[in-house]
Amino acid sequence: MLLELERECLEVYRRKVEEAANAKARLHQSVAAKEAEVATLMAALGELNLHSPIQKEKKMAPLKEKLASISPLLEDLRTKKEERRKQFADIKNQIEKISGEISGYNYPNDTMISCLTLEDQDLSLRRLTEFQTRLQTLQKEKSDRLHKVLEYVNEVHLLCGVLGLDFAQTVSDVHPSLQRANQEQSTNISNGTFEGLEQTINKLKTERRIRMQKLKDIAGQLFELWNLMDSPQAEKNVFSRATSILRLSEPEVTEPGVLSTEMIEQASAEVERLTKLKASRMKELVLKRRSELEDICRMTHIKPDASTSVEKSNALIDSGLVDPSELLANIEAQITKVKDEALSRKDIMDRIDRWLLACEEENWLEDYNQDENRYNAGRGAHINLKRAEKARITVTKIPAIVDNLINRTFAWEEEKRALFLYDGERLVSILEDYKLTRKQREEEKKRCRDQKKIQDLLLTEREAIYGSKPSPRKSNSFRKTNGYRANGNGSMTPSTPRRNSVGGATPELLTPRSYSGRQNGYFKEMRRLSTAPINFVAISKEDTVSTYTSVCDSELGSPPHS
Repeated sequence: MLLELERECLEVYRRKVEEAANAKARLHQSVAAKEAEVATLMAALGELNLHSPIQKEKKMAPLKEKLASISPLLEDLRTKKEERRKQFADIKNQIEKISGEISGYNYPNDTMISCLTLEDQDLSLRRLTEFQTRLQTLQKEKSDRLHKVLEYVNEVHLLCGVLGLDFAQTVSDVHPSLQRANQEQSTNISNGTFEGLEQTINKLKTERRIRMQKLKDIAGQLFELWNLMDSPQAEKNVFSRATSILRLSEPEVTEPGVLSTEMIEQASAEVERLTKLKASRMKELVLKRRSELEDICRMTHIKPDASTSVEKSNALIDSGLVDPSELLANIEAQITKVKDEALSRKDIMDRIDRWLLACEEENWLEDYNQDENRYNAGRGAHINLKRAEKARITVTKIPAIVDNLINRTFAWEEEKRALFLYDGERLVSILEDYKLTRKQREEEKKRCRDQKKIQDLLLTEREAIYGSKPSPRKSNSFRKTNGYRANGNGSMTPSTPRRNSVGGATPELLTPRSYSGRQNGYFKEMRRLSTAPINFVAISKEDTVSTYTSVCDSELGSPPHS
C-alpha cells in the first residue's frame, strides 16, 4: 500500500510539474506573442522608443507580471493603430475625392493612395504628415481652381447677358456640374473644364466683337439718317441703348441685352425704314445739304463747287441722269473738304477779322474827325475821345497787319500748293490792291492839302488888295453822297461799310464782289482828279472856296452844293 501510495503521489507530482511547465510555456509564448505584436505595432506607428523600459525589466520580473504589464500597452497600441488607420482612411478618401475632381475622376496613379491600399505597414506620424501635406496641397489647388472656375463662370455669365444668350445652357454644354441647379454634384474643376470654359469665353468674345462692330455700323447709319431726316429726339431715344456703344470699347460694354440679336434686328429694321423714307425725300435732302454747304462756304468765304449748285442739282435729279444718293454723297464729301480747308485757314481768317476791325475803326475815326462838335462837353464826349485815341493807334498798325497777313498767306499757299481765295478772289491780290489804293488815297489827301494851301494863299492876297467879303458858302459844307464823304482835310474818300455778319465780311472797297466793279471805277475817278487842271487865278474872290468844292464834287461824281 505504501508503494502504491508513493507511486500515485509521484504521478500526481509529475502531472503537476508537467502542468506547471505547460503553463509556463504558454505564459512564455503569450508574452512573446504580445511582445512581438507590440514591436510590430510600434514599428508601424513609429514609436520604437516606448518599449525600452520594458526590455530592461524583462529578465527581472515574473512572467505573469510581464504579461500583466504588456497587455495594457498592447491594447493602447491597438487603439492607436485603429485611430491612425481611420485618420489615414479619412485623408485617403479626401485625397481621392479632390484628385478625382482635379483629374475628372479618371483614377490617377497616385503612389500614396496605392501604398495605402496595398499595405498598412507604415502608419507612422511621418507618413501621416506626408499625407496631410499632400492633402493640403490638393486643397489649395482645389481652392485656386474653384476660384478660377468662378471667374470663368462669371465672365461667361456677363458675356451671355450682353449677348442675350441662355447662361445655364451655355455652361451646361461645358459641364453639367457648373450649373448651380444641381447642388449635390460637386463642381468639376478638371483641366477639361478649364479648356471648355476658355473655348466658350473666346467664342463669346468673338461673337461680341462681331456683333459690336455690326451694331456700331448700324448706329453710324442711324445717326447719318437721323441728321438727314431731322428725326425727333423721341424717335432717337428709342435706340439710345444701341447708339450708346459708339463711345465704348469692348470691355466697357456690360449692359444686359445690348448686343442681343433682337436689338440688332430692331436697329437694322429702323435703318431700312429710314433708308426707304430717305429715298422718297432724296431731292429735298440734296437741296438741304447743298444749302448747308453754301452756308459753310459763306461763313468761311470759300467759293462752293458749282457742279452741285441748286439749279444743276434740280436738273440732274429731274432728268434722272444721276442717282440722288451719289449726288448727296458728293455734296457730303464737299462739306467735309470745306470744313477741313476752313480749319487750315482759321489763323489767316482770324487775322483778316482783325484787319477788318481796324478798317472799321479807321472809318469811325474819319467820321469823328469831321464832327465839328466833337470837343463839346456833351454827354459821352470823353468816351468818344478815348475811343479816338485808341483808333489812331490801331490805324497806325494797319500797314503792319496787312504786310503780316500777306506773308502768312504766301506761307499758306506754299505749304498747300494752292491759292488762298477769299470769296473767289486771291487774297494776296486783294491786299496788294488795298495797299495801292491806300497809298493813292494818302497821296490824294496830300495833294488836296497842298491845293488848299495855294487856295488860302491866293485868297489872302486878294483880300489884302480888294478887302475881305463874306462868302455865301463855307468850305466845310461837304455832303456825303454816292458813298463818299469829306475828310478833315477837304479831300473826298470812298466810304467803307461796316462788317455785316459773323464771319467777317470784307469792306466794300476790298471784297471780291465789289472789287471788280466799284473799285475799278474809283481808280478811274482818282486818275481824272489827279490830271484835271485847276485855275485858281480865274476864280473870283467870294467864290474861291465854293468853286474848288464844286470842282472836287464834280470830279468825284457828287452834285454841287446848293
